[in-house]
Amino acid sequence: MASAGSSPTTVMSPADREERTLPSIPAGQSGDRWFHAERDLASKRPNFKQAARGMAFLDTTTGVLVWQGGTVRLNLGRASVAEILTAVYAEAPATVERIYITAGDPWHQGAERHEFLKDAVAAWLNGPLPEGWTVEASRGRDRQAGHLVHPRNPVGRWQRGDQHTEIRSVGEWFDPEGADPATVRAAFVELWKALRPHFEDVVLMGSPSQTGRDLWSRTIPTKAGARWADGFPVMSQEIRGLLHATAGQGRTELITPPRLPERVPGWYEVDRTFAYAKHTWSSGVGVPQRITAARFAAMTEKEQTNALFAPSHWQVRVTIPKDWNHVGLLPAPAPGDRAWHYPYEGGRTFTTWAGGAEVNLALRNPIAPWRIEILDGLLWESGDPLKSWSTKLRETWQSLRAASELHGDEQQKQACRLASRAVRSILLYGIGTFAQRPRITTGSLELNTGGEVPDLPDGARLTGISDTHVRWERNQGFARDQYAHPEWAAGVWSAARAALLSVSTSSKDPQTGKPVKAGALHLPAGSILAFRTDAIYTSAPVDWEYGGEPGDYLLKGRMPWEQTTPRTDEEFYNLQGLGRQAYESEGM
Repeated sequence: MASAGSSPTTVMSPADREERTLPSIPAGQSGDRWFHAERDLASKRPNFKQAARGMAFLDTTTGVLVWQGGTVRLNLGRASVAEILTAVYAEAPATVERIYITAGDPWHQGAERHEFLKDAVAAWLNGPLPEGWTVEASRGRDRQAGHLVHPRNPVGRWQRGDQHTEIRSVGEWFDPEGADPATVRAAFVELWKALRPHFEDVVLMGSPSQTGRDLWSRTIPTKAGARWADGFPVMSQEIRGLLHATAGQGRTELITPPRLPERVPGWYEVDRTFAYAKHTWSSGVGVPQRITAARFAAMTEKEQTNALFAPSHWQVRVTIPKDWNHVGLLPAPAPGDRAWHYPYEGGRTFTTWAGGAEVNLALRNPIAPWRIEILDGLLWESGDPLKSWSTKLRETWQSLRAASELHGDEQQKQACRLASRAVRSILLYGIGTFAQRPRITTGSLELNTGGEVPDLPDGARLTGISDTHVRWERNQGFARDQYAHPEWAAGVWSAARAALLSVSTSSKDPQTGKPVKAGALHLPAGSILAFRTDAIYTSAPVDWEYGGEPGDYLLKGRMPWEQTTPRTDEEFYNLQGLGRQAYESEGM
């Protein structure tokens, strides 16, 4: 059982002195004042329907453009922003407001001239425009002004008078796997058709995260007298900031020599399909209670157990058993902004924050219990604000998966398969939107006549300079967002990370009749090569039966022969691709 500690101190080895220090809740009344909801701010069902936006799908490698009105092949030149806007709107009507790039990644042009890929993207987005076009200003309830500079899935927003358009990557929704623009468009059509029976107001917005949050908002209860009919309260800015700083997302870890040998006996990839849906049945609602070390120590053992199994977030001092020889169980802050690692060294002590699911896993794992001291914590009332939404998405996902296996037309089979992956993105990134990060706005300004840097907006910092423009960004803190619920995202992420280590599957043990357990801790010590959000990569054969339910492990890659242990992300992704190809070839 966990015990209460006296103060949030950390015992560090010299190698750890560069780690970030996570924030704590101030002692006494200063910290107690954090525990309130924002005044006049709660999540309520919207009383309007989103406006549908016309879409087009463009392969910038072949020049093929597809929209509702037809298919053409364009001459895009070098596929600059100016060339794309000019060519597209010479053929497509102004009612097309989103241009999804299905292949070509034109924003990576000239990447070799930039130190960082993000700089190449920013240079492409801020390139010269055709006459009459400008960077978009804010419009409507679902619009954002300016560009989103992302290294692989950027968003550019422009306008010409009353005409507005976005250029986006379809990679936000799914990997198109070489599908042509017509098949990608068919995937969006199938996605809308599959969602429609579950969400009568469904409108596909620009990204899966926007779509996910909008669909969730339409499941908020409105019946008079129903629990939370007045809306789900938004936590104080202090608690939201604490969760932003102390609740990491999916586990991403590459384990390399000397922890592993230079050569391993095989490569196996298993992935938890539609995993987050399994962790949305219970979430924290209302204003949390503060559970200090003293208050936790005063609880009975049953009360302590109930608290750890409830939706919760804990500051803990952790001591790893001296003879521990497996992977780390709890995240700890690593050097770098928002970076996390997973200490594993036997006898090590460290302080961190973790969700109740992970704390329970550390205490009750199938190998040896870790020592956990409770220093402080947030404890919520248990509710189900995400259950209806995730259930509808799960049913949509299952129907599209079935269609992708049974449809007689090969193009439609591929379209349904891509659409099912889009549903996964709606759930995955929809949950991410609840986390609410600080608002970062970006912009660009022309250099002054003599080439001097112009004055930047108040609070902005310079992020790059080209021959003609400077780029800037500004942190504007947390907005008064009625849909900000980092407690929900943190709870799902914690449960998903714990399930990577040990989870009950939908399969039953024929001897005991109990659910079969799966996860990294049920594989040999020293066999884990990597974690990637919902996936485990191991050198040991995996025989977990796939039952087709959300959260079950599905074998996706297999090479049952000796491999060189990957040391870099590039080597890892190369093996990932080879492993999937090898496994697919087995079924041919």
